[in-house]
Amino acid sequence: MESSDKFESKINNGDYKILIVDDVVSNVLLLKILLTNEKFQVCTASSGEMCIEQTKAEHPDLILLDVMMPGIDGFETAGILKKNPETANIPIIFLTALNNPSDLVHGFQVGASDFLSKPFDKKELLVRVMHQIELVAAKRLIERQNEELRATIGNRDKMYSVIAHDLRSPMASIRMVLNLVVSAVSPDTVGPELFELLDKANKESEEVHDLLDNLLKWTKSQTGRLNVVLQDLDLNDIIPGVVDIFSMIAMTKKINLEYDSTGPIMVHADNDMLKTVVRNFMSNAVKFSPEGSTIKITVKQEGDFAKVSVQDHGVGIAPERLATIFHKGETTYGTEGEEGSGLGLQLCADFARKNGGDVMVESTLGQGSTFSVLIPIKKG
Repeated sequence: MESSDKFESKINNGDYKILIVDDVVSNVLLLKILLTNEKFQVCTASSGEMCIEQTKAEHPDLILLDVMMPGIDGFETAGILKKNPETANIPIIFLTALNNPSDLVHGFQVGASDFLSKPFDKKELLVRVMHQIELVAAKRLIERQNEELRATIGNRDKMYSVIAHDLRSPMASIRMVLNLVVSAVSPDTVGPELFELLDKANKESEEVHDLLDNLLKWTKSQTGRLNVVLQDLDLNDIIPGVVDIFSMIAMTKKINLEYDSTGPIMVHADNDMLKTVVRNFMSNAVKFSPEGSTIKITVKQEGDFAKVSVQDHGVGIAPERLATIFHKGETTYGTEGEEGSGLGLQLCADFARKNGGDVMVESTLGQGSTFSVLIPIKKG
């Protein structure tokens, strides 16, 4: 009761209009006086036909509708209103002397929100009216909040897209320059301290570029602007290229990359999305693997799916995190302090499912993890 009273106190009755429909003038006058005294806006009608016209013209928030009327009765009137999208959501309280259960059932079937028996009690009338008005007010509040939320999400996605798009190009240039610089110098030529700074900047530029790429793709995916282009692909034409991208980064951490495939495996998938998934798996594997370890990339067929797995011998994942790791989006840290946003794994799950596949993870804390993506095999 406390929560209801608290909500009711926020309602301004004057903002709500009630349509009274009854062919008995004395009933209309009585209801009009009672509701006007409660500061409601009131309009009236004396028949079902007039009720339909008034509803379209006045757009009431609640209708008090007599059942027994000449012409079309209340039940038929309600049925007509509920079939019209413009009036279907207006709550109706039937005013009736009928107490037969079948009549009540029929009333609810045609769209009644409540019933009020004649002769009605003043207090009961006001309680039932206020209950419906509270529901209307709550629904409007939810609709308004949903609109605000949609606008906020739209602005957020637009901001993400602008940031990722505008920063990705210059970041790619910075990354390329740093890659060239690091490959061309050594601690002996520039000194160990400067080389360490250049190497750190090089690694961080890789991380930022990948984050921006994920952010742009995730925003497009969430806003429906990223189309899935399915085509027939041989995984052995795709995966080795993605692995090769990480060879230099793996070399700086003295990590060995091992590729294992059972032979040609044709899948039906989106080329770019598939590469993005494996790229994120590889990035995480390098990030969380210690020096001198091996990352194994395996490609094989399992039933109607091809399975691409990236296995590392790194820090592993705690059991309580495994169930939510593809959608929780929490920050993680690699063996050399590399920071991850968690966005990449969310993107992997989204892309895999858009291609008719899925993602999975197996991990033992302190021993390593295996991230896998399943992709449908080409049929026929």
